[in-house]
Amino acid sequence: MTDGTTTPASDAPPNRRSDATRAAILDAARERFAADGYERATIRAIARDARIDPSMVMRYYGNKEGLFAAAVAVDLRMPDVHALAREDVGRALVRHFLDLWEDSEVLTALLRVGATSQAGAERMQGIFRDQLLPVARVVCPDAEQVTTRAALCATQLLGLALTRYVLRLPPVVALHPEEIVAWLAPTVQRYLTAAHP
Repeated sequence: MTDGTTTPASDAPPNRRSDATRAAILDAARERFAADGYERATIRAIARDARIDPSMVMRYYGNKEGLFAAAVAVDLRMPDVHALAREDVGRALVRHFLDLWEDSEVLTALLRVGATSQAGAERMQGIFRDQLLPVARVVCPDAEQVTTRAALCATQLLGLALTRYVLRLPPVVALHPEEIVAWLAPTVQRYLTAAHP
């Protein structure tokens, strides 16, 4: 019997139970991939962490590759650089990425897995290609250098994430977000818009 404010999982409509099960699987998968890496994480361990039968993981995601892709599906929600002055793009990108990293365990898990497995590296490359590269195309002065310039920006943004959120180097962790923006923004801006050296 309930008071009408909550619905026990067993009494929940099937689509609600399905959503809850998917969420539990994805949460467990993110934690397991972050802790164990892609190669060592298993469907059985993820199912145990989610407190469900392994067959349910397979039912929803097919295999480990499908589960990994769903667990680390990342929309970076890139800022609209068309609305920014060209000289402000570096600052906007660093601030945007810093905000994302501060709030997202998914990105941290993806970075850990990307550094240790081919599947993770390919996922990171896809995010770079599909989400960062289009931003660089808008502001870079030379079309033939867009990929290089975007990749150089990624070295700064991913390097920051690796040292602050994965390796947790004390001097980097201690930096206030505004200090990070002040240090990194000019470098990212130079990579994007400065004349080719």
